[in-house]
Amino acid sequence: MDAPPDPAAVFACAKSLHDACVQHAEVEPGLNLSESYHGMDGFMRELMRVAEEFEMWACRHVVFDELDEVWPYLLEDRFGAACLEIMEADALAGFDADDCLRIAFKLRLPIRVDASLPLPLCVEASNPTAGAEFQRLRIQTVRREWKEEGGVAAFTEDDDPFDENYSTPRCAIYGVAEGGLEYIAERKTYAEARALLTKLLPGIGFPEEVVAFARPVSPGGGVDGLG
Repeated sequence: MDAPPDPAAVFACAKSLHDACVQHAEVEPGLNLSESYHGMDGFMRELMRVAEEFEMWACRHVVFDELDEVWPYLLEDRFGAACLEIMEADALAGFDADDCLRIAFKLRLPIRVDASLPLPLCVEASNPTAGAEFQRLRIQTVRREWKEEGGVAAFTEDDDPFDENYSTPRCAIYGVAEGGLEYIAERKTYAEARALLTKLLPGIGFPEEVVAFARPVSPGGGVDGLG
């Protein structure tokens, strides 16, 4: 169930972005926020639109229980700077849902993995079959370069989720052995990859739901969330 929007979080986003834009305008020759937004009232309306859109997006996708910080304080401290890493201060009118995800990457927010978002994922589980060559199995996001003879690359938390040089991320299944990884299969989503492994290896401990940018799982657990 989606969390309800928090007015304090909306205010924190707007304030953080306002301060970041004003500071940027002070050192950027030619940047006039009033002119860019047809008046400072237009600038303020744009700030509120961005803040409200991001908070609504976060309520659908962020796993707040995974946060170590108070949500509005985190946003007040870091949202504005993260936003200006992905777009110019005079271009807020173009802010959309894709930018919400880009900011979530910048802030390393814990995001519930589903088929609607390109999210980095690397999860391992122990093989329940005693004596198997692969003691562990891995589900990891990968993508292909569009250029001719482009190779396959891991899709990680340091990548742009909408990089036009690559295909949409998919979930690859690997066996983990002492000599490294061995490719087994590939599926479109985590749920499909998990379903295949569950059929092949009943009892394998991949969870139904996983979180990208989750806190590291302590050693000794059945599943390691490495995304």
